[in-house]
Amino acid sequence: MNAPMQKPTVIPERQERRPVRLQAFIVRATHSTSEVELLDLSYEGCGIATTVDLHPGERIKISVMQRGVIDAEVRWCSDGKAGLVFTSDRFTSKENRERISTRFAITADVSLRRLGMANYGVRVVDLSPEGCKVELVERPRSGERMLIKFEGLEAMDAEVCWIEGFQAGLRFKRPIHPAVFDLLITRLGG
Repeated sequence: MNAPMQKPTVIPERQERRPVRLQAFIVRATHSTSEVELLDLSYEGCGIATTVDLHPGERIKISVMQRGVIDAEVRWCSDGKAGLVFTSDRFTSKENRERISTRFAITADVSLRRLGMANYGVRVVDLSPEGCKVELVERPRSGERMLIKFEGLEAMDAEVCWIEGFQAGLRFKRPIHPAVFDLLITRLGG
């Protein structure tokens, strides 16, 4: 008697990972820490060299000096290496963010600056008095502070609330005054 055919498992295509050599630490659920080395990196995950035996499905935190801490899940571990996938938190997921006011669909080129770095141009694709969605060239970290400058306005402090691919949501530290916002929307054609 023939066994029923099983449907093949579809494995999502993994984004290309960039080779790196970064010292890091992992924190396990038991609060034990271990030093690891990042071997490759993408927006979705990384490969590490480790002396500890990790288990698929294990949730950990990985910390790289001056780059912050991110939650991750172990996908595989073998021969002193492991593959991690970064897991979303409340700031990186679009599903978990609350809207204070309506966003206006616009297209505007603005200047953005990561603290301690040079300005670069990005495109804003929607805007509210409290924040905006931008299309990025360089991916920031969730929670990172940035400065955004619309033509004719002073640079504004903003925080990265979520990241998805090469788009991010920014929340302004101080909302744009309603009168200034109305003029900005009119000028931008929203």
